[in-house]
Amino acid sequence: MATIHVATANGVHVFGADGTSDVTHHGASVTGLARAGASIWAIIDRRELWHDRAGERAHVTDLPIFEATCLASIDGELWVGTSEAHLFRVVDDEIHDMGAFEHVDGRSSWYTPWGGPPDTRSIAEWDDDVFVNVHVGGIPRTQDGGQTWTPTIDIDADVHQVTATADLVLAACADGLAVSPDRGATWTMRSDGTEARYARAVTVCGDAVLVSTANGPRGGRAAVYRGALSGGPFARCRAGAGWFDGNIDSHWLDALPDGTLAAFGTADGHLFASTDGGATWDELAADLPQVRRVLVMP
Repeated sequence: MATIHVATANGVHVFGADGTSDVTHHGASVTGLARAGASIWAIIDRRELWHDRAGERAHVTDLPIFEATCLASIDGELWVGTSEAHLFRVVDDEIHDMGAFEHVDGRSSWYTPWGGPPDTRSIAEWDDDVFVNVHVGGIPRTQDGGQTWTPTIDIDADVHQVTATADLVLAACADGLAVSPDRGATWTMRSDGTEARYARAVTVCGDAVLVSTANGPRGGRAAVYRGALSGGPFARCRAGAGWFDGNIDSHWLDALPDGTLAAFGTADGHLFASTDGGATWDELAADLPQVRRVLVMP
């Protein structure tokens, strides 16, 4: 039975399609989740890495210096993005610095609008290609397991989340949804049908793509939109009152690749789910603690 896992400032809230709910990691601030087959990796208190295998939760290791910001399971290994735009991998429950990421061409140009150091924000996989989104630093790509890296999209596209399908790379950017059919060599921007272009989250849902947009970094008129993967205009998903004040942030929107279940969380603690590829939505919760990540598990 598919489930929805919502990482929050107070544990992981788990919802079943039958309406059941549970809470794991009680009292912990959970800031990230990632699928690894049938198991789940979690970031606790921004530094601790936990693994949930068939309901057995174990603390595996800690980040030595930086804060963990995103996770991805790549070929049986856990890749961990961190603050200040660093990258690590966990092998046999030990954490290793992926030093080659420190030498990406153009790294010295990475920045944030507020002047602080950039962070690694999201990670996606397409066959042997792994795409790592830095905010703000574009999407460096590796094709050899992290030994060498190549920049792809323009840094100033201001990417907030990257994901991939069997034949597309998709990036939620400050000016819409960037799409690449050639593994990041070229990009086109999609925003037709969205009332605002500032995109923060993206996920693939069957033959559709779901993307969240808002007026800007502080939100306003935030909504989830649905469009065909093949192209064309987006249509706003009519969930809740229709508009949300804060951003539907990176990693707050997720779906099963076959489109049978999708979900998103909001800044004010609401959770919505869809079982028809994002066409219609139902509210599952209205009073969650601060949402940090939404993960849909088959």
